[in-house]
Amino acid sequence: MIQRQKVEKSIKSIILAGGSGTRLWPLSREQYPKQFLKLGKTSLFQDTVLRCLKLSAISEIFVVTNEAQKFFVSGQVEELGLDVPGENILIEPLGKNTLPAICFGMHEIKKRFGKCSAAVFPSDHVLDMKAMEKIKRAEVLCSKYLVTFGITPSAPNTGYGYIKPGKNLDIGSKVLEFREKPTSEAAKKYILENCLWNSGMFMLDTGVFFKELKKYAPDIMAAFTENDMKIEELYDELPSISIDYGIMEKSDKVAVVPLEYKWSDLGDFDSLFQETQKNEHGNASYNCDDIPLNSNGNLIYSKKDKIVSLIDVKDMVVVDTPDALLVCPRKSCQKVKEIVASLKSENNEKAFFHRTVYRPWGSYTTMEESQRSKIKNITVMPGKKLSLQLHNHRSEHWVVVRGMAWINVDGKEFYLRQGESTFIKAGIKHRLSNPGTIPLEIIEVQLGDYVGEDDIERFEDDFGRG
Repeated sequence: MIQRQKVEKSIKSIILAGGSGTRLWPLSREQYPKQFLKLGKTSLFQDTVLRCLKLSAISEIFVVTNEAQKFFVSGQVEELGLDVPGENILIEPLGKNTLPAICFGMHEIKKRFGKCSAAVFPSDHVLDMKAMEKIKRAEVLCSKYLVTFGITPSAPNTGYGYIKPGKNLDIGSKVLEFREKPTSEAAKKYILENCLWNSGMFMLDTGVFFKELKKYAPDIMAAFTENDMKIEELYDELPSISIDYGIMEKSDKVAVVPLEYKWSDLGDFDSLFQETQKNEHGNASYNCDDIPLNSNGNLIYSKKDKIVSLIDVKDMVVVDTPDALLVCPRKSCQKVKEIVASLKSENNEKAFFHRTVYRPWGSYTTMEESQRSKIKNITVMPGKKLSLQLHNHRSEHWVVVRGMAWINVDGKEFYLRQGESTFIKAGIKHRLSNPGTIPLEIIEVQLGDYVGEDDIERFEDDFGRG
């Protein structure tokens, strides 16, 4: 009882973990957005979870995401050795911008904990852990204000919105004005006026938040509080709107707390370059061996042990993945989203997936593919099990490369060890699992009239997929 009282007095946290994977393509994809990328030991999402633990118990951290990414959320939290309750992963049926997502989280928190405060964080930001202490202290403003956090600018920047502080408060200021992303000249002017970058982070009291929501977005308030619709039906009725447009820019009860700490929203490859430690050549290099000649100021990403040599090249982005190559000036990297839009208009799967695709049970990498065949390297984590399934248009041949596999084919159960194989005909129910303590690795060869990922019927699944 004492522990419960202590926990319920702490600040709750909401992590916004949607995203479309457009701005860091081809590193990120729609089904693998930037917050889940691991450019170091941990992803941006995992870093956000660790920061939230400075404010909240793991049972008080809520993640708003979508169906496609919920298993990244649970899997990456599990990698940290943490156990976020399944009911704390809130699934949006449609992306409707930040106001509906934050309402979803605040509504769930109010239902479970009553009146309390919650901090809201995007999952794809870089932020110094030291900032969490000041964010925590900002809770004193929550009983009267919607609190947002402004970043002290390091230079004029046209990629961020700005906040102009007004009357001084105990820890921050009342907000005088929100300003949109400016021109270069306007950005210089805003800095001279002591404006702050708009970080998209908030501290909200449930009482103040829903009072202001009812005043300025009554349709959204009604959708969450005045009916018993399923979440899918509820989201069909909601507008797509940001919290800034929906409430913050209209309310006279908004305060801003400045954060004088390292921060970036990693909005493009140029911001990734700025945040990355440079090597002796002045380049930001990931994975590969950078051997340049008269080349500096470049962001270079390629595969491990691959030599990348740039000659007389400056301020460029070179991103080399197994299925895509991006080369552009750093100053033009905002245009990457236009490439992604073009790929999506053609329904090109390279806008949506990497060659390595992560699943709740592990991952698979497509090694070779033709119209009638596909070869995959499949990894199943210890204790994990794929669904009981069948394919109508393809057969499969499995060869165990490492570990031990438990296999069910048409009701017959057996084990396969390294070097052993089995064959599954089209139309036959089958299931694969890893009963061992090390990852199971198999090579899967698919043959048939159609080898698309949507040729699957699931009958039983540990992860609730249909």
